[in-house]
Amino acid sequence: MADYRYEEKEGFDGKKVKVLAGTFDEGKPDAGYDWKIKLATREEKIKYLKTALRYWYSNEWYGSEKNKQGG
Repeated sequence: MADYRYEEKEGFDGKKVKVLAGTFDEGKPDAGYDWKIKLATREEKIKYLKTALRYWYSNEWYGSEKNKQGG
């Protein structure tokens, strides 16, 4: 298991608190990740895309975006 690093920050109440610092590996990945290899069939890929992109391509708008649309 990796050793964790901590940082000391000031909380909302002004007291010092210990928080977990970044736990990622520095650098860039060697190659991009192809999400399509996780999905076996065409139907699974289409279902994934419909779910992932429904916010942009549907009428399900929330918050300020809905107000900008006028309703």
